[in-house]
Amino acid sequence: MRVKKHPILGTIDWKDKVKITVDGMELSAVRGEMIAATLMAHRIKVHRYTTKAHEPRGIYCGIGQCTDCVMIVNGKPNVRTCITPVEDGMVIETQEGCGRKRGECGCEEKS
Repeated sequence: MRVKKHPILGTIDWKDKVKITVDGMELSAVRGEMIAATLMAHRIKVHRYTTKAHEPRGIYCGIGQCTDCVMIVNGKPNVRTCITPVEDGMVIETQEGCGRKRGECGCEEKS
């Protein structure tokens, strides 16, 4: 399900399609829509797994304030997918923990 006409954003050109790759699967997306919207349209709900408990997370606030929707985009970890528009050829991966090697991002498990 996609919003076809938005009272603020206007009407989206649904014919302007791009291809993205999500966890090795090629998906069709509408140019300019947010990554999270494309994933929802393809029924992908899990964007990352937490560092300590390995719990699944996905879209929560939808406005870029939380970090539940972060994924690895074109090799860059911690990209907020709810505020990042798709681009042709993007490679998106489900993020494990903080998305970097242990010790590089400050989110290591505490003992």
